Amino acid sequence: MTLSDTDLDFLVATVAEAGETEILPRFRNLSASDIAEKTSVVDLVTEADIQAEKRITAALLSRFPKAHIVGEESYDADKSVIPALATAELAFVIDPIDGTFNYASGFPAFGTLLAVTVKGETVAGIIHDPVMGDTILSGKGAGAVLKRKSGSEAKLRVADAVNLSQMVGVFSWGHSFEERRPVIAANMTKAKMALSLNCSAHEYWLVSAGKLHFIGHEKLMPWDHLAGVLTHQEAGGFTAKFDGTPYRPGDLTGGILSAPDKESWKMLRREIVGL
Repeated sequence: MTLSDTDLDFLVATVAEAGETEILPRFRNLSASDIAEKTSVVDLVTEADIQAEKRITAALLSRFPKAHIVGEESYDADKSVIPALATAELAFVIDPIDGTFNYASGFPAFGTLLAVTVKGETVAGIIHDPVMGDTILSGKGAGAVLKRKSGSEAKLRVADAVNLSQMVGVFSWGHSFEERRPVIAANMTKAKMALSLNCSAHEYWLVSAGKLHFIGHEKLMPWDHLAGVLTHQEAGGFTAKFDGTPYRPGDLTGGILSAPDKESWKMLRREIVGL
C-alpha cells in the first residue's frame, strides 16, 4: 500500500490533535492517581498516555479500518502484535508519550512517535513535539522534513563525521544488560559530550537534525525506534543493529546504533559498544 500526501497530512494532524487535547492539558496537572508504575519507578504510564493512544488509534481505524495497530500502552494485552509487524499489509506503531518519566516529572522533553509499516518495512515516520507543536515527517525515499507549527519547513541532515573525541552522543546504557552498563558508561567518556535525555523521540530528532552525532540503544521496542530510525536514515545517516544487519519492524533484540555514516558506525560499535 502507498500512502498519499493527504494520508500523511492526516497522520500529522492526528498526532498533533492528540497532543493538544490529551497530552498538553494534563502536563504538570497530573494527580498521583493519574500515574502508575509498569515495571519500575522509571517505567511509568499516565492517564495522558492511555487517552492519547486511544484517540490516535480510533482516528487511524476510522480512516484505515483494516490496519494492524501496535500501541505501547495496549501491548501487554496482546503481545502477538509485534511479531505480526513482519507480515502486516499496513500497520501503525504508536508511542503516545515517549519519555513518560520526563512528562510525569513536569520536564518538557517528551514526544509522540508514529511509524507506518507495510509488509515488514517502515515507510513513514512521525516525531511530534507537543510542547512546541513542531513535527518531523519522514518517508521512505522522500527525505525527512521538519514542519514547524508556524508553517515553515526545512529538510533535515545529519551531522558530518568527526573524530570520536569531537562527537556528542547518547547511549541509553541504563536500559542495557546489567553486566554491560559499566562498560558502555565508561566508553562514553571518549566522546566530547555524553547526554541522557530518556526520550527516544528527542534523541532521534536531534541526531537527525545534526545536533547529535550518534545514539545507541540495546532495548528494542518498535514504538521507540521505528519512526526515528527511518527519520535518521532519510536525513542521510546510517543505522544498523550491532551485528550490522538492518533494523526491521518486529526486531526486539540485537541493539541498534545510529551514526553519521557507515565508517563512523563501525568505529562507534568498536569504541562505544565494545564489539
